[in-house]
Amino acid sequence: MVERDRTRPVPLRLSLGLGTGSMLQPLNASMIAVAIVAIGAHFGGLSGTAWVISGLYIATAVVSPAAGRIGVLFGPRRTYLVGLAIIAGASVLGALAPTIGVLVAARVLQGVGTAIQYPTAMTIIRRVIEREGGTARSALAVLSVCAQSMVALGPTLGGVLTGALGWQAIMWVNLPMIAITLVWVLRVTPPDPPADVAVALTERADGRAGRTRAVLRLLDLPGAILMAATITTVMLWLLSLSEQPQWWLAPIAAACAVAFVVREYRAAEPFIDIAAVVANRALSATLLRTTVTYAAFYLVFFGLPLWLQGATGRSAGVAGLLMLPLALVGITATFLATRMYGTVGPRRTLAVGTVGLTVGGLVLATVVDTGSSLAVLVAAVCVLGVPNAFNNIGNQNIVNAVTGTRQVGTALGMYRTVQYLAANIAAVIIETVFTRGVDDGGLHVLGWIIAVLGGLLLLEVTVSPTLRRLRPGR
Repeated sequence: MVERDRTRPVPLRLSLGLGTGSMLQPLNASMIAVAIVAIGAHFGGLSGTAWVISGLYIATAVVSPAAGRIGVLFGPRRTYLVGLAIIAGASVLGALAPTIGVLVAARVLQGVGTAIQYPTAMTIIRRVIEREGGTARSALAVLSVCAQSMVALGPTLGGVLTGALGWQAIMWVNLPMIAITLVWVLRVTPPDPPADVAVALTERADGRAGRTRAVLRLLDLPGAILMAATITTVMLWLLSLSEQPQWWLAPIAAACAVAFVVREYRAAEPFIDIAAVVANRALSATLLRTTVTYAAFYLVFFGLPLWLQGATGRSAGVAGLLMLPLALVGITATFLATRMYGTVGPRRTLAVGTVGLTVGGLVLATVVDTGSSLAVLVAAVCVLGVPNAFNNIGNQNIVNAVTGTRQVGTALGMYRTVQYLAANIAAVIIETVFTRGVDDGGLHVLGWIIAVLGGLLLLEVTVSPTLRRLRPGR
C-alpha cells in the first residue's frame, strides 16, 4: 500500500477553480454598497433598499450550515453546481426586477446560492485529500485570498459598472464568472460517487414514499426550520437595534433557539449535531473566537470609511481608496499566515493576529484623528490589514483540523454564519458610538473597543489548552 504524502498542497487548479465560485459572495456583498443610490433612484426612493443589502446577509447566514450537510447527503460537487445555477437565476431575476420587492427576493436567492459555495468547496477538497493525500492549508489560503480580493475590488468594480452601465450591471457581471467557474469545476473536480446521493442511503426503504420519508429524516427539516427561524430573528433584531429596536423579536429568537437545541439533542439524525459541537471544545471555542474576531474586524471595515467621510470630509471614492491597503496587506499576510501555521501551529499564528488587532485598536484610539496626515492614515490601515489574515487562517485551519470530512462543510458553514452575526453586532456598536455625530471621539471609542477585544482574544489564545494540543500542520 502506497503511503500518501500528507504534506503536499492540494493542486492549485482545484483550489483556484473552487475559489472562483467562492468569490461570488464577497463580490455581491460589496458591489451593492455603491449601487444603492442608483437603485433607489430607479425605484423612486430609498424605501426598502436596506433589505437589498441585508437580505443577502440573512440568507447566507441561514443557509451556510445547511449547505455543508446537503453537500454530504447529495454530493458536494452536485450541490456546488446547483448553487451556481441558483446564483445565475437570481442574477437574471435581479437585473430584470420590475419592483424593489422582486429585487430583494433576487438578493435573498443570491444569498442562498453563494452560501453553498464555500462549505461544499471544502468538502470536495477534504475528499480529494482523503483519496490522494495532501494538506488543506494551501487551499484555505487560496479561498481566503479569493474572498479578500473581491472585498477589495468589489466596491471599485461596482462603482465602475454602475456608472457606465447602470446598477443592473452588478447583476449581469455574475454570469460570465459563473460560466468560467462552471467549466473549471467540471474539469478539475472529481464526480461525486453514487453512494453519496441521499436516496442511496435509503435504498432499503419501501417504495418511493418510503424513500422520500427517509430522505426527509436525513435532512431533519424541523431542525433546519428551527435553525433558520433562530438565525433570522436574531439577525432582524440586531439590524433593528441601530434604528428602531424591535424588542419583541428577542424573546422569539430565544424561544426558537431553545426549541432548536432541544430538537437537535433528541433527533436521531440531527441537522446540526449540537451535542457533538459542544463536546468538540476546539470547534465551539473557535466559533466563539471567530465571532469576537469578526466583530472587531467589521468595526474597522464599516467604521473607518464612515469616519473618513463623516469626520474628515473625504469623498466615498477617496475613502474607498484609503481602505484598499487593508485588503492588499491582508492578501499578502494570508500567505505568511499559512506558512506560519504549518511551521509553528495555530496558537502562535493566532497570537500574531490578536496582538495585531490589539495594536491596531490602540493606533485608532490614540494616534489617528482628523489632523492625521495621509501617510499616517495609510500606515494605520496597513497595520489593521494584518490581524484578520492571521486570525482567519488560524481559525479556519483549526475548524478543518478538528472535524471529519462529513462534518467539515457544516462546521465551516457555521463559521460563515457567525461572521455575519458579528457584522450585525459591529453595525449596532458603530451606530451607538456615532449616535451624536461622526467625529474623532467616536473613532477613538471604536479603537478602544477593538483593542479590548484583541486583548481578550490574546488572553484566550495564550491560556487555551485545546490550542496547546494542536500541533503544526494540523
